[in-house]
Formats: sequence, C-alpha cells, structure tokens
Amino acid sequence: MKLINKLFILLLGLMIFSSCDKDFEEINTNPNEPIAVPSGLLLADIVRVAQNNLYNTFVGGDMGSCWAQQIAKVQYNDEARYVPRPSVIQDLVWKGMWEDVVGDSRTMYNLAVDEEDTAMQGVALVMQAYGLGILTDAFGMIPYTEALQSGTSNFSPAYDSQEVVYDGILSLLDEANTLLAEGGTMNYPTSDIVYGGNVANWQKFANSLKFRSLMRISAKRDVSGALTELLSRPMFTSNAEEAKLVYLSADPNANPIFERIIQGTRNEWKANEVLVNMLVENNDPRLPVYVGVNDAGEYRGKPSGLRDVPNDTYSYANVSPLGAAVLNPNAPGYLMSYAQLSFLMAEAAQRGWIAADAATHYNNGIAASFSTLRTNLDETESYDLMGSYDDYIAQSAVAYNGTLKQIGEQAWLAMFPQGFESWTEWRRTGFPELSPALEGEIDQIPSRYTYPGIEQSVNAASYEAAVAAQGPDLLTTKVWWMP
Repeated sequence: MKLINKLFILLLGLMIFSSCDKDFEEINTNPNEPIAVPSGLLLADIVRVAQNNLYNTFVGGDMGSCWAQQIAKVQYNDEARYVPRPSVIQDLVWKGMWEDVVGDSRTMYNLAVDEEDTAMQGVALVMQAYGLGILTDAFGMIPYTEALQSGTSNFSPAYDSQEVVYDGILSLLDEANTLLAEGGTMNYPTSDIVYGGNVANWQKFANSLKFRSLMRISAKRDVSGALTELLSRPMFTSNAEEAKLVYLSADPNANPIFERIIQGTRNEWKANEVLVNMLVENNDPRLPVYVGVNDAGEYRGKPSGLRDVPNDTYSYANVSPLGAAVLNPNAPGYLMSYAQLSFLMAEAAQRGWIAADAATHYNNGIAASFSTLRTNLDETESYDLMGSYDDYIAQSAVAYNGTLKQIGEQAWLAMFPQGFESWTEWRRTGFPELSPALEGEIDQIPSRYTYPGIEQSVNAASYEAAVAAQGPDLLTTKVWWMP
C-alpha cells in the first residue's frame, strides 16, 4: 500500500509539472522581440559597414589613396611612408569585412532561403562575393572554404589560395545572376540603400562585379571566354545603374571623408603632386573639383612620404587641400562605378579579349566620370563638366591612342577618391607609373596588407601554413593575381 501511495504521488506530481510546462514557450515569448530577423533588414548595415570602413580615412585614405599617390599628408605621415596601423587593419578591414559583410551576408542568404525570397538570396551572394574580394585583394590567401562551412564552429580554419577564393567569388556571382534573373520583389525594399529594391540593377551589379573580378585575375588566367560570355548578360550601361551608397548630409550618415576632414577638422590629408600635375598637364576640368587652391591661390601638390612634416616646404598652408568633390558630405561610396567598368571593358577590348570598340568604352569612362560631378558638390556651387568633355578628349594627350597606359591613367583619375580600389587597380596595371614614397620605411609601394596579429595567436597553424605557401607576411609580398 505504501508503494502504491508513493507511485500515486509521483504520478500526480508529473501531471502537475506537465500541465505547468504546457505552452510555456508560447506564454513566455515577447512578441515585440522576434528571435528571427527578416533577411532584408540586414542589408542596409552590411552595405553601410563595407563602405564606411573602405572610405575611412585611415583605410581608403592612408592605405589606399596615399599609396596610389592621389593623396599626400602634411602631418601624421607614417602610413603614407608605409607604416600602417595594425589596429586599423585588424578592426576595420579583417574583422569588419569578415564579420559584418561576409558573415552577415551569409546569414542574410540563409534567412532568405527560409523565406523563399530568391531576390534577397541573390543580393546576399553579391555582397558576400564583394566582401571576399576586398579581403583577398588586401591580404592574398584568406580562410575561405572552412570558414564558410555551414553548421560548424571552426575557430582555426585553413587559408585557401587566392585562386581558390576567386573561383568561389566567380561561382557566387554566377549563382547570384541566376537568382536575380528570376526577378520578383524584395521583402523590405526600403532597406536596400543601394538600389531601393531594384532587382534588375542588382543583377547588373553582379555581372559587372564578375567582369572586374575576371580582369583582376587576368594576368594568371585566360579570361577571354568568360568575359565574352558576360557581354550577353545585363551589366551597367550608365551612372544610374552603378552600385553606390549615396551618403546623407549629416553625421553619422555623411561620407566618412567629410566627417573626418571637415567635421573632425583633420586637414592633414592633402592633394598629391602626382594627381595635381596630371590634372594640370592635361587641362583637366576635374582639377577645381578634385583639388582646392592653397593659401597663395595655387594648385600645389605634395610628394608622397617625408618624415618631418609639416615644414616650410610642405605645410598646411602651402599644399592644396582636397576639393569639393571629395569633401562633399553627399559624395557616394562606390561599390563599383560605371566609369570603372567602362575602362575595364576598354582594356579588355584593346587586349583582344572581347569583340568591342576600345575607344568607345574609353570615352564612355571619361564621360561617366565627368557626368558624376555635375550635381551640387556643396551648398553653393554646381559644376557641369560635360560642357568641357569634347575639348578634353580632343587633346593629343587624352584622345584614345590604343595604349594600356592611357586607359590605366584615365581609370586612376576617374576612381579618385576610391582609395582602396585605386591602389588595387594600380597593383594590377602598374598605371600610372609611380615611384615609392620619399623616406619610406620600405623601398617599394606595398603590395598587400599584413595579416592581423590576432591570427597569429588564435589561428597560428593555419597562419603559418599560409605564410609558407604565399611568402613572408610583409607588405612587399605580392598577392597571386599581381603580374
């Protein structure tokens, strides 16, 4: 009888516990704090982080435009002399691109799969490919296949060769093209701060980015067939379709260059003499919007490097500041411009890789650059450079002459101040022909960023294997795709 009583009490307790636990999760779930975020709501932050980090003056300025010799500095000149800040490389480039761009894009893709939103799946793949491209172009070998495996927590992923990473990028963009070609509408189109939910333009970006990616590896691989196939796909045909984040007028949503130099009153970033000389020599109408005048009313650049600045020769007063087009709070942050695609197509045509008229694409690139600068650059001035276009391209130094040097120099001018991309394309083409910075800590312009210190501690074995395969972890070690 005692045993029966104990069993009865135990059974009664189980019934009471079961009834108390029934619908526990439903009752105790806050409907105002959803546990799953819609995929579309991640997009704005992914784009914003990517562009804010690349246009940060410590990245796109110091380790981009300074190395490409579009910008020079009259103080705090270490980075321009090839002594970058490890914390900037680690936090803004490595961590920022991995976690906030590539990682969040992968999360966005998985959510979009659950939502059966093919448009957002395609967009997520484009942004994932974009982030991976920035990372591998900056460092060379990076963790890739093991780092992106689903359902695993691998804290020491192996590094893949840059060739493998680029194969992955091209595959992602092909898959994105297929998904985006289906059309449809995005959930939460207002979160699309690039195209406002225009799926067709995302498809054009995917294919234009693939064209750029193929050209980037063209020194190591025959890309003519793949480039020709792309001509049958939709790509950019005007500035209205290019991929860019249009910044707003006020902090924290203004262009980071404006926020640092104008709002932060950090005026050490000045015009480089290579940029000023090229603009002056070619009677380039972009001069007054790219570059301001110094205190004497003259356009005067500073050479890259020098330890002891400011000095009497190069000071805040006698070196030209950056111009209205650069310091405009609304200046866009480009993921990829139509002008860049045009010059890449001109190069591909000139090399015989695609059946197209190189001169037409070359002229389209210049026109795209000019027309970009037609809008208000500040609250008081407006420029219409297209009025000078015909005279500019008629000059003997500018009229298309079929040389890669001319295409490369015009692309370099058009990409100012896209610092990281300007430096990256210079590494690929070698144009314009630049000399290393004066009094630099190394005797050549950097070819890559060094890996962040955290990799040497948390992923030491993979880091050491990558260094053994790629070469010393130095600024001077070339990445795979460099000629």
